[in-house]
Amino acid sequence: MDELDNRLITLLRHNARRSISDLAADLGVSRATLRARMERLEKDGSILGYTVILRADAVELPVRGIMMIEIEGRVTERVINALGGFPEISAIHTTNGRWDLIAELGAATLTDLDHVLRRIRLVPGITASETNLLLATPRSTKARL
Repeated sequence: MDELDNRLITLLRHNARRSISDLAADLGVSRATLRARMERLEKDGSILGYTVILRADAVELPVRGIMMIEIEGRVTERVINALGGFPEISAIHTTNGRWDLIAELGAATLTDLDHVLRRIRLVPGITASETNLLLATPRSTKARL
């Protein structure tokens, strides 16, 4: 990726709904050039899709947390697939060190979060976990300009 691609991705992270004309004007390139760049970034897998980023308090899942998960053996893909079926899990990350996975969770109440945690711990292959509540998000870099 070159500097134009990086600038384009930054603008899309801030507002992926902007028109190609507006993006092209901001970047100082033609619409055709911008469209070709976007198609290339999509085709090579750099851009996997477009999404909406919500404030944590804008959704009906105000209780948020991260769950560190330890997996036995070689069942990581099976566990990831099982966790993908939980609507309360917004993201799953692989990691190194003591924990194998980190799951970002959301629930309407602490009781609901407790139920989700109990269900997750029943997934075959999960041997240990630790959960931390997220109290506030004073800074996020997901949509930088």
